[in-house]
Formats: sequence, structure tokens, C-alpha cells
Amino acid sequence: MDLSIIIPSYNTKQLLSRCLDSIFQSLKNAHFSYEVIVVDNASKDGSIELLNKKYPQVIKILNKENIGYGKANNQGIQKARGTYVLLLNSDIQVLDGAIEKLFAYSNSHPNEFVGGKLLNEDHSPQASCGPLYTLPVVAIMLFAKGDDWKVTRYSPEKIQKVDWVSGACLIGKKQLFLDVGLFDESIFMYMEEIDFLYRAKHKGYTVFFHPDARFVHTGAASSSTKRMPVVNIYRGLLYFYRKHMSIIEQRVLVALLALKAWMVIIIAKSTGNQELVAIYEEALNMVK
Repeated sequence: MDLSIIIPSYNTKQLLSRCLDSIFQSLKNAHFSYEVIVVDNASKDGSIELLNKKYPQVIKILNKENIGYGKANNQGIQKARGTYVLLLNSDIQVLDGAIEKLFAYSNSHPNEFVGGKLLNEDHSPQASCGPLYTLPVVAIMLFAKGDDWKVTRYSPEKIQKVDWVSGACLIGKKQLFLDVGLFDESIFMYMEEIDFLYRAKHKGYTVFFHPDARFVHTGAASSSTKRMPVVNIYRGLLYFYRKHMSIIEQRVLVALLALKAWMVIIIAKSTGNQELVAIYEEALNMVK
């Protein structure tokens, strides 16, 4: 088996169907062997029935609870028979032979992890790679809209070496995933790929962004509330710094996150946005 495509899914039935249709359409004339593995995190929206009825060729791993992104991908990687592994979110739609382009590039660069170019629903570029979240980068992200300045996240127009790419679309040799140690299962959602690719870099592997491999990415499809991204990003940054950075760096991060939370809370209270107040009060409790 040349390639294993692994898709974690949680209550994304319609998007999962779009994803699978685009994969099979894209690879109908592929010159390599592949398999598709869906890891379902206890969906209740008919996703499993859809898989059984419409996609019998898909290999299914059915979890009894939502175990999160990292652990689900680890299950798929361990089961994969392919020499290469492509991780795709269920809210991905494959465009223009993108999988074949990624596979061809990876096959000729076997010691690299590679991410494709993610697009919004209107096909505008979606920032999906960037530099390591050092303290200056975190500060710019929190207080200066770093994405707008293409400092914290961006979408290059040429093949480029980066520190990380989005885990929504990530390919590499299975042996590389195993050598790095798979995803840290203590991270439930968000920052898993940052941690994983940081460890990969320290193993001597490199990360590249491939702009010619294009995918539509809906984004946050499994996040049931506005709360989840904010809280999980706070949790992910704190965990990453406690795991990899010095005590001084950890304390500065906590101060930055607390300042951001207080600023949003004060502004949200003045405008009567109680939902935002509640979200950032929960985030603030994490850094106290």
C-alpha cells in the first residue's frame, strides 16, 4: 500500500460525505495504491450509517466517545498499511489532483512533512502555516492581528520551508510519524500539530508548505460553540510551553494570555457582550 488517508470525524456527516466524494473522484485514475481510514469519535448525526451504506470501501475505526483529534489520528496511523500517511480533516474538499501532487512531492522528499494550501469556501487563501509560537509571535497574535500582517500565520505562493503546517492536511512517511512519537494525546484539540512538528524538527525532519496542492477547508466544523477555539488555544499554548519552554518563558506567556483575557472582558462588558465575557473569563481561570 502506497498511501493511507486518515480522516478523524465527529458529527460532520455532510462534510464527511463531501470529503470522501472528492477523494475518490480525485484519485479515480491514481497511479498508486491507497486506502481511506475514517476514525469516528462517536458521532450521533448518522455519519456511521452513511459510511456503511455509501462508502463500504472505507476502513472504519469506531470510538465509543469523542477522544479528540490527536488520539484519533494516532489510531489511524497505527492501523495504516501505507508507506505514506495523509491526514485530512473531515471538512476538507480535495481540488485539482491535490493528493497526487502531495504524494509525488513527498515521495521525492521522504524526510519531510508537507502541508497543502488550504482555501476558504470562496477559494480565497486560508492562513495554514507559520513560524514557531515564540513569545514575540504569541504577543503579535494576541494584540496586533498577526495574521493580517502575515507574521503569525500565512499562505505562501511558493514551496516554502516553515515551522508548522495545519494538521487539517499533513502528509509524511508513516515511519516518520512513528519515529517522532505520534501526536501527544494529552492535547484534545488545537496545537497538536504545533507540538508534533516541533518534536519532528528536533528529530532532524523538516516541514514544507506546498501551494500547488489545493484543498477547501471549512474550518472549526467539529467545534460546537464559539467557546471551544478560544479555550482550547489557551489550553494548547499553556501545555506547549510547560512541555517545551523554560519557567521564565512560561511566566511571560501566562502574563500575555491574562492581559489579553482582561482586555477582552473589559471591552465585552462595556458593550454588553456577555457571551464573550463568559468565554474569556473561562480562559482567564486557566492562567490564574
